[in-house]
Amino acid sequence: MKAMILAAGRGKRMMPLTETMPKPMLQVAGIPLLQYHIERCKKAGVTDIVINLAWQGDKIQTYFGDGSAFGVSIIYSQEPAQGLETAGGIVHALPLLANASNSFIVLNGDIFTDYDLHAMTQLELMAGEAHLVLVENPLHHPEGDFRLANQPFNESKYTFSGIARYHVDFFKNVEPGFVPLGPILRAQFTQGSISTELYLGCWEDVGTPERLAKINEEIGQ
Repeated sequence: MKAMILAAGRGKRMMPLTETMPKPMLQVAGIPLLQYHIERCKKAGVTDIVINLAWQGDKIQTYFGDGSAFGVSIIYSQEPAQGLETAGGIVHALPLLANASNSFIVLNGDIFTDYDLHAMTQLELMAGEAHLVLVENPLHHPEGDFRLANQPFNESKYTFSGIARYHVDFFKNVEPGFVPLGPILRAQFTQGSISTELYLGCWEDVGTPERLAKINEEIGQ
């Protein structure tokens, strides 16, 4: 099993904190967000990791190197300075994500969570399928994104956490380039190729300086 951590975004809403620092390198309790993901991957037995880079990506590469100091192996997927958006970044990195199961885990680099990735490694995906982890809607996103696929009579929508597992064929019709992920997920969800789960543990979208400060305050920093 391999994992991809999305770390190429500019993080404009986090300015001025991200003026000279990529958002996934911002710290919670003195540790970069990205390091939490790497350690969580290792704990789940996922030690082959791909990280995409664009804005200030050299700082990520300098800090983590080849991953050996953290007990993992890291390969970097270099993108243009403006990035390729989420789906575009994944498609660009597909040659680096090939493995025996033809599927891989993807994590947004700018979230803070205690989700146990071991459960994600136990899934069996058929060709073209995806599995999304949903969370309760935060105050800044009250309308949610997707309902629970296995509960057809539950019309409630929940927020996509940025944690997912994809079969490589999920992206087979996506052309390389600057491509957002949201429209692809919504289209595939209606076709029944996406399963979902609801996670009720710790999860925060570190999207603004205020949210980052709140997380650090809550854990005693």
